[in-house]
Amino acid sequence: MKLRVSAVQYQLQTIRSFEEFAAQAEHYIRTASEFGTEFVLFPEFFTTQLMSIGDAQGNALTIEDLPEFTEQYEQLFVSLAAKYNMHLIGGTHVIRKEGKLYNTAHMFYPDGRIARQAKIHITPTEVTEWNMAAGDGLEVFDTDKGRIAMLTCYDIEFPEIVRMAKAKGADVIFCPSCTDDRHGFYRVRYTSHARAVENQIYVVLTGTVGHLPTVDFMRANYGQAAMITPNDVPFPPRGILAEGEINNDMIVTADLDLDLLYEVRERGSVTTWRDRRTDLYTDWE
Repeated sequence: MKLRVSAVQYQLQTIRSFEEFAAQAEHYIRTASEFGTEFVLFPEFFTTQLMSIGDAQGNALTIEDLPEFTEQYEQLFVSLAAKYNMHLIGGTHVIRKEGKLYNTAHMFYPDGRIARQAKIHITPTEVTEWNMAAGDGLEVFDTDKGRIAMLTCYDIEFPEIVRMAKAKGADVIFCPSCTDDRHGFYRVRYTSHARAVENQIYVVLTGTVGHLPTVDFMRANYGQAAMITPNDVPFPPRGILAEGEINNDMIVTADLDLDLLYEVRERGSVTTWRDRRTDLYTDWE
């Protein structure tokens, strides 16, 4: 089974209305549809662009204001998923639940369903500057092209949570990310490669590019999309199926062949998933 995926290197720029945000989002989705894409991944925190709209006095909105756009955001992506008959992983959007803020990945199904996964591991900046709360559980999600998980940025740096996702049957990890410099970018990128090797899975990664001069902690972005594979003979030697140009506004598209994953798990040069020493360390199968 194959699935065609597109990852958006989303260009953050100051906007004046929700309609501008909606037009930019649909531009990427329409472009991906021209390639026959079935899954589109947007980056983490791409909806912070809405904070640049500002208030009546011209001041940028705060992270506390962002959940006020949740209904509009969800209605937009529900309609776009149906219109283009795609699964849209709408990056992450900050929602408010029981008085707490959660950085939450959303997947919009073509039939109108919405799957949500709150970010599980929260960075120090998210805690101290934006008072984010951590998600308290991992889910995997069935689609007509297989089972996937959504793990956001910092999450991919923790091998245990990805191991859990694979144990629950996920073959593809969609990883929306947002990093402001090369150090953060390469932490996420290198650990995405490690998770693909350890679990013999695909990792689809993307990040924000551009800048929001009026929005705190979103003034700088360093991003690149990539489809990352295990390092074995059926796949490219560097474990990169496709990747974008760093910090460019663009879409990256590739086909993920799930049968190749099943093949290398059974008779690859290495069989890392099968060879786990569960007699020595905890596992989640």
